[in-house]
Amino acid sequence: MNNIEETLSIIKPDAVERNLQDQIKNEFKSKGFEILNEKKIHITKEEAEKFYKVHESKPFYNDLCAYLSSGPIVVMKLQKDNAVLENRKLMGATNPDNAEEGTLRKKYGISIDKNSVHGSDSLENAKIELDFFFKD
Repeated sequence: MNNIEETLSIIKPDAVERNLQDQIKNEFKSKGFEILNEKKIHITKEEAEKFYKVHESKPFYNDLCAYLSSGPIVVMKLQKDNAVLENRKLMGATNPDNAEEGTLRKKYGISIDKNSVHGSDSLENAKIELDFFFKD
């Protein structure tokens, strides 16, 4: 039985700055993800604040928003069986030091803040996040 889902992935400013977009996209494709839509954009701090509103009460919120808006990002709509969970597995732990070998954050992440990729953490959030960047 297929459980095709869509999820959001963001290649964050630190990875774009190091020109890793193609390598990261190839990692997704090699794991069976289909990239349905993608675009390279530079969001404002206000847009980042809206996007990360769920983290508003957390101490890292301002830094997170400043970071996401600090340079160009690549946002992608990914599709695959169990896409949300599979993307989380491929990304690895938030802190690259704790991420498993072979995960995107282990390979490309610089620090807990500059961990190169974002992915939706649930189907509900995937829908919200995809709508944020890909309103049809």
